Amino acid sequence: MRKLNEIYGYKTEEYSYDAVNKFNIYPDQISPWHVEWMPNKGGYLIGNLQPAHMDFRFFSLGNFWSVVSSLVTADQSHAILDLIEAKWADLVADMPFKICYPALEGQEWQIIIGSDPKNITVLDDQLETAAKAVEVAEKRISIDKWLAYYGTKRARFIGKQSRLFQTWSIAGYLVAKQLLAEPSAAKILITEEDSELVNAFSCMISANPRRKRGPKRPNQTYIV
Repeated sequence: MRKLNEIYGYKTEEYSYDAVNKFNIYPDQISPWHVEWMPNKGGYLIGNLQPAHMDFRFFSLGNFWSVVSSLVTADQSHAILDLIEAKWADLVADMPFKICYPALEGQEWQIIIGSDPKNITVLDDQLETAAKAVEVAEKRISIDKWLAYYGTKRARFIGKQSRLFQTWSIAGYLVAKQLLAEPSAAKILITEEDSELVNAFSCMISANPRRKRGPKRPNQTYIV
């Protein structure tokens, strides 16, 4: 909510290295659904940012990988999980886990998704959140023969064109169970960063072209 408040007060048509609104985002792009949906505690990484446009939808895969691979800080990881807890009914409901929220509808769905019926509106100290989601999945996914997707907002029906015995459905469940049983196994998903390479890239994308290369940063982790 703090960041949304900041965006809401953005000035537009600013062109300088010191501009706060570097992408010239128009505050009116904050949708009414987002203002009402965003909890006071928690947050997430938006899926798309480009000049004059910001996509406020919640994309679960990107946010989950950012947590698993240490792409975000510990505080940011907790914020993502706090948001999932606060918006459980929308993001998980009767069957985890929606790929994105909110799903595309109406003409937007017809144009972008090509009227694909599979893409209608459906689908540490916080290990309890992950365990809770897996528990919900266990009650149905094997009985429903490891299907591809569920339908309706709360995922109460099997998708109209859902294929059965999907390898990625089974694999995702098995990986989730393994990581819950042994969280340290997540180390195979990350590696040490090359501090010199990171430092070079940070200088290249700096807003100030006169910025000199700073000291080497300590080793961190990133997604492979």
